[in-house]
Formats: sequence, C-alpha cells, structure tokens
Amino acid sequence: MSPKKVEFKIGETVVYPKHGVGEIVKIETMEIANIKSTFYVVKMEQSKLTIRVPIDKQEEVGLRKISSKKIIDEVYEVLKLKPKIRRIMWSRRAQEYDAKIFSGDPIKISEVVRDLFRKNTQSEQSYSERQMFQVAIERLAREVAAVEKTDYFQSTEKIETILRNK
Repeated sequence: MSPKKVEFKIGETVVYPKHGVGEIVKIETMEIANIKSTFYVVKMEQSKLTIRVPIDKQEEVGLRKISSKKIIDEVYEVLKLKPKIRRIMWSRRAQEYDAKIFSGDPIKISEVVRDLFRKNTQSEQSYSERQMFQVAIERLAREVAAVEKTDYFQSTEKIETILRNK
C-alpha cells in the first residue's frame, strides 16, 4: 500500500462528520505494534476533544475541508424552504435525522435544522426532538462560522433569523 499524501495542512479548519468542525494542530507519526502510521491531530473546538485520524483513513471517516461559500448559500436556501416532515414514527425519523447529522454534509444537516425548528407559536417539541435540533444547529452554525469567519453565536443567530422569517 502506498503512503497516502497529506492533504491538509497544520492550522487548517476541517470537518470530521462524527464531531463537527476542528482544526489540524499537528501531523504526527506513531508506531503501534511495529507499524508506523501518520495521523492528523484534530482539535475539536466545541468539545475540547482531540482526535487522531490516520492519514490513510481520512476518506473512510469523511474528514474534509470546510464548505465553500457557495455551499453555505445553498444551506440558507434549504433553511428557507417549508419543513418536510414525513408521517412516520419518531424513532424512524430520528434515525434518518441522525444519519443526516453524522453524514457531515451541511446541506443534509440544514434539512434537519429546518425540519425540527419550531416557532414560539407552534406546538411543543419532545425532549429528544429538541436535543436533536440542538446538535444539528450547533454543527451547522460552527461550519457557517468557520466559512464566514464570524463566531458561533453570530452564525446561530443568522440561522435562527432565517428560520423565523420564512
């Protein structure tokens, strides 16, 4: 197997689908059971978590550069659409939402945010719906903040404003 070339640089902002936005803080080589592997060391901003991603597994885990401005514009368009709520049991819908959130795809995450958002005038959400909405909007807002070079609170406010005003 040929060694995988390094795609990301130290200091680069990346998205790790299972955990969200992080920064490559270093690239290190470690020997485990006589096998040398090179890893990206990714510091996740929100969870105080440091993850080591083997360079040869980066595609498998979905490590990617943050989205382009164009993708974020698409996210805003998705948020403006009417929610699409499938009439299936919550447990099944929750699985679908989970899959979208953990795909790391900002468009899919924005669909979850849009579908789970509730205006104050709407019916109350269940605890699990609120929890899932919080995870989804946090993921989305952190990536939007990274792309637009604002902070998490400003991007959350921008997303919620779009949702409230449709």
